[in-house]
Amino acid sequence: MAKGIRDKVAILGMGCSKFGERWDREADDLIVEAYEEAIKDAGIETSQIDAAWFSTAIEEQHVGKSGVPLATALRLPYIPVTRVENYCASGSEAFRGATYAVASGACDIALALGVEKLKDTGYGGLPQRGRGALNSMYWANMSAPGSFAQLAAAYRAKHGVSRDDLKKAMAHISVKSHDNGSRNPKAHLQNKITEETVLKAPLVAEPLGLYDCCGVSDGSACAIVTTPEIAKSLGKHHLVTVKALQLAVSNGQEAQHNSWDGSYFATARAAAKRAYQEAGIDKPREQLSLVEAHDCFSITELVTLEDLYISPEGGAVKDVLDGFYDADGKVPCQIDGGLKCFGHPIGASGLRMIYEIYLQMQGRAGARQRKQEPVRGLVHNLGGMPHQNVCSIAIIGKHGS
Repeated sequence: MAKGIRDKVAILGMGCSKFGERWDREADDLIVEAYEEAIKDAGIETSQIDAAWFSTAIEEQHVGKSGVPLATALRLPYIPVTRVENYCASGSEAFRGATYAVASGACDIALALGVEKLKDTGYGGLPQRGRGALNSMYWANMSAPGSFAQLAAAYRAKHGVSRDDLKKAMAHISVKSHDNGSRNPKAHLQNKITEETVLKAPLVAEPLGLYDCCGVSDGSACAIVTTPEIAKSLGKHHLVTVKALQLAVSNGQEAQHNSWDGSYFATARAAAKRAYQEAGIDKPREQLSLVEAHDCFSITELVTLEDLYISPEGGAVKDVLDGFYDADGKVPCQIDGGLKCFGHPIGASGLRMIYEIYLQMQGRAGARQRKQEPVRGLVHNLGGMPHQNVCSIAIIGKHGS
């Protein structure tokens, strides 16, 4: 019977480029920027890497649809390189490939790297023309803001939350993310904002306003993983290891019949249960030190905090407004600014989220370092729409915790 990978894989090194509008850099430059930090952090040579996983998500991406661009940019020594894609969870998928390779014994040291140059594609998250008659009709009027606005409406209806209370909670989330991002030199958006600014901003899709939506960013993030034994032999101390890694994929049930009421993410609940079991966590509200949730929209973060069983169902609004998830709260969420402010280069986001938890575990997060020593952190990476998505959950923490 499978027992999972708890403490079988250690993070040897990580790196992350500056996120933002990187007009002066190609995807290759961002790949190198993240990799150079990671390989220096790992303290190894490129020749010691056995295999790599490479993530991008947008088909217009000029870096290509194979592993060749990564191998070329880094001059990898003719090792296996696999290109992966899983919507916005592509970066987490690359990490899963590298981690499983090490846990299985197929590799001693593996690399996961994600990149996206979204600004060059003109991508804005708005409706796009699909291929073929069915896709063209199905996607013609669908947008990410519109779909997640429907999530907000369903959540309000189910839990009897007033529009004003939900808007205030969403505004608090946005203000929190901007405040956290202001302390992150690699973040795309580093400006602080006020609740009044959020509430008076133009609407994008009711009730989502301008500041409830993450932007479009360029960026890259990277992880190098190995076994705890190899990490120790390389002189590494205070190891950060993978406690759990789970992926849940929509099977069509949400979109095809009414057993799903539209107010939550079915995949997140399924993946969270399996991840907690794998990591030996039975009280996530008490046992998690930090959370990186996929906050493509402020409502996504709010709903996800219930789907992760940290807030009780219908209780996230109160927890958010009480400051439970603030940087100085009980379980900080998006302490680096999140997708909202750090940025969301799709192929890199999952790895970027792991990068922040990794830095926090080692006490290397600078001005945004969690004062209370963190022990375990959870990364929730969502791809797709509320009714059709993939959800990846990684739990990492101090070795043996």
